[in-house]
Amino acid sequence: MKNLILLFSVLLLISCKDEQKKETPADEVIMTEPDGGIGDGAVSPAVAFAQGIESAHNKTAWNKNKAVSFDISLTFGGQERLNGKITSLTNSTKVRVDKNNNTQLIYDGNEVYLCPADAEPKGARFDMFTWQYFFAIPFKLTDPGTNWETLESVEMNGNKFDVGRLSFGENIGDAPDDWYVIYQERETGLLHGAGYIVTFGSGDQAKAEENPHGIVYSEYKVVDGVPVATKWSFHNWSIEDGFGEKIGEATLSNIVFFNAEDKLFDKPEDSKIIEK
Repeated sequence: MKNLILLFSVLLLISCKDEQKKETPADEVIMTEPDGGIGDGAVSPAVAFAQGIESAHNKTAWNKNKAVSFDISLTFGGQERLNGKITSLTNSTKVRVDKNNNTQLIYDGNEVYLCPADAEPKGARFDMFTWQYFFAIPFKLTDPGTNWETLESVEMNGNKFDVGRLSFGENIGDAPDDWYVIYQERETGLLHGAGYIVTFGSGDQAKAEENPHGIVYSEYKVVDGVPVATKWSFHNWSIEDGFGEKIGEATLSNIVFFNAEDKLFDKPEDSKIIEK
C-alpha cells in the first residue's frame, strides 16, 4: 500500500509539472536563472533575445578580463555632468570614479565612499552606479534577478530592431523598480539603445514612468575582441515614438582592459560613506 501511495504521488507531481509548462506562454515575463535558463534547462525567446545581444558583444571575452577603465565626458542640456575616468571589475562588484575636479567615488563591494569627505555629496551615489551600468549593460542582461519579456519589433529611420523589456526582481541593485526597453540591431546583433526610467532617490515608479528617457549607442570600437560604443546620446523617449529630442551626450575614450589590483578599490582615508 505504501508503494502504491508513493507511485501515485510521483505521477501526480509529474502531471502538475506538465500542466505548468503548458500554461506558461513562451513570450511571458521570464525570470532568468544564473545560467540564463528558465528553471528547467529550456530558454525562452525573451531570454534568447538577451543572450543574443551578449553574444554579439562577445561576453566570453569580456568575462576573461578582470577589470576595465574608460574616460568619459558627459553633458546634459549643454552643461557638463561628468568628466573623468570610470574603472570597474567586469563583474561590476567594485567600481571607482575619478572625477577631473579631484573628487573620487569608490564602491568596494559593500559601501560607497566619497573622497574628500567634505566634497558635495549630491548625486554621488547615482554617479557611482549609473554610468558604469550604461557601459556594462550589454554584458549584464542575463544576470540573476533579471526578468525578460519580448515586445514587437520596430522600424526606425529605415532600420528594423528587435525589442525586449528588462525588469528586475526585488532588492536587485539600488533601484529595482527601474525597467529598460532594449533595442537590438538586426544586422549586427549589437545593442542599439534603451528606453528607461529612473526611480533612484524617489522609489516612485509611477512618477518615473511619466518622464522616461532613452540612450542610443553608436560609433562602436572593438577593444580586445569586445565591441564597445564610444558615443552615447540621451533622448526623450516613449514606447510609441521611440527616441525623440536629444537631451545629452557622452564621449568615451581610452577604453582599457587590465588586471586591476584589489587596493585600487580600497576605502580612501579622507572619505565618507554615501547612503541611498
